[in-house]
Amino acid sequence: MESALDSWKEFNVAIAGAGAALGGLLIVALSVNIKQIAESRGLAARAGAAVAALILGVVLACVALIPEQSLPAFGAEVLAGTLGCGVIAVLAARAILSDDSPGRIRTYDAGHILSFVLPLVVYAVGGVMLVLGLPAGLMIVAVATIIALIAAVVFSWVALVEILR
Repeated sequence: MESALDSWKEFNVAIAGAGAALGGLLIVALSVNIKQIAESRGLAARAGAAVAALILGVVLACVALIPEQSLPAFGAEVLAGTLGCGVIAVLAARAILSDDSPGRIRTYDAGHILSFVLPLVVYAVGGVMLVLGLPAGLMIVAVATIIALIAAVVFSWVALVEILR
């Protein structure tokens, strides 16, 4: 009998590969302007949170490929990963809010924080649904992964172009 996770195998293989490649590109993007990023606690924190959320998606895609695991077990793994990234997100939000870099504009703090917190909130919802044995949680986790990928691409643009403006 095929489990609910089996029907997501191709998606998870694609996410694991694409996410890992994007993670590498994000690291390269960060290294191009590392001086400017390192000078700003807020930018460095955003970078860390973006990488963490992206890597969580890759790790969860890989974990979902482990054969014969139940939805509640996968849900527990989603929640554990989300909790770990949640710690990073809280530290990043604190760094962004306390960043006193010269010329820094605080207008966008909420949006910057939301960009790395939103995927974690969606992961948490999906993880709870999976722990409860609800297969629809797999769709929610997939949506969270896509949101994390988009957020990483947006931050890559910031790291390459926007910080030089």
